[in-house]
Amino acid sequence: MTAKSALLPQRHPNHDLFICDVLDAIPKDDMASMEHPIFSLATKADTRILRYEHRNVVVEIAPSVRGLATIYDKDILIYCISQVMAKKNAGEPLAQTLHLNAHELLVWTNRETSGDGYRRLKEAFERLSGTRITTNIKANGEEITEGFGLIESWRVVRETKSGRMSELKVRLSDWVYRIIQGSEVLTLSRDYFRLRKPIDRRVYELARKHCGEQDEWKIGLELLHKKTGASSHYREFKSMIRELAQHDHLPDYRVALEDEMVIFRNRMNWQPSKAEIRYPVLDAEAYHDAKLVAPGYDVYYLEQEWRDWWVDSGMPELGFPGRAFVGFCKKRHQMKPNP
Repeated sequence: MTAKSALLPQRHPNHDLFICDVLDAIPKDDMASMEHPIFSLATKADTRILRYEHRNVVVEIAPSVRGLATIYDKDILIYCISQVMAKKNAGEPLAQTLHLNAHELLVWTNRETSGDGYRRLKEAFERLSGTRITTNIKANGEEITEGFGLIESWRVVRETKSGRMSELKVRLSDWVYRIIQGSEVLTLSRDYFRLRKPIDRRVYELARKHCGEQDEWKIGLELLHKKTGASSHYREFKSMIRELAQHDHLPDYRVALEDEMVIFRNRMNWQPSKAEIRYPVLDAEAYHDAKLVAPGYDVYYLEQEWRDWWVDSGMPELGFPGRAFVGFCKKRHQMKPNP
């Protein structure tokens, strides 16, 4: 898998042109489920009863007949939390029951808006409301051992003949609502919703929770394995973390695996050396075409100029590096033809 395929496409790149303030809400995630593995990382129906213990925290998650709520289902909860937090930060009155537009929810979370997308949305609501959690995790300063669903109830207010929902009514659980009231949330990168693999999303949550705005955070691979809640064998998990580090596509943080230690480094506070930069790879055809569009120039000298320009531009992902290089050489020649 290439670094490009590790990320989902940006399905609604122009949503800001036609969507109201609802979609401007900043993604917020609750710190409790970022810290502890509440959501299943399985891609198929997961009917296991999970139990997680770490220090003084105990979490038991029981599925409904639809299975456990998944890390993808969590998108809906993040959306709900973000909308309520946006109101709270604006000084508006809060409510535990939300009235949502299904299309806006799908666009905001980078999901498909097809009929199949609406069907999967229904299934996600069923798992979120059916999954039962028993825990003593604190919420807004209170430690109460209790059982609850992630959302208390939901219903489609209106549905068109095509099967697409138009309005939703969602009531958050008391536990989630207390977390919002206590502002026990953290901001996520919008690219979180582009992460394709469940393990990548879970690892990003942990990095965001523990590394935050620090330069660096280190954690043992064995403990990271436990905290993700991954059911994979330790060797397979290590291979997944190694692949994540090699692709370097995690939002906000770079990942390094050194022996049995995983190191997260904040991208905002880190500048790569030239030896660490993975430059776009050019093939022989790109060099050939570059010579045609920039006659008289040393294409290898131009390649170095192009690399420097690419780094200065923020090292954007290039679908076709060869075309980008040839285009750069062509413009360079047009600006200053080499005699």
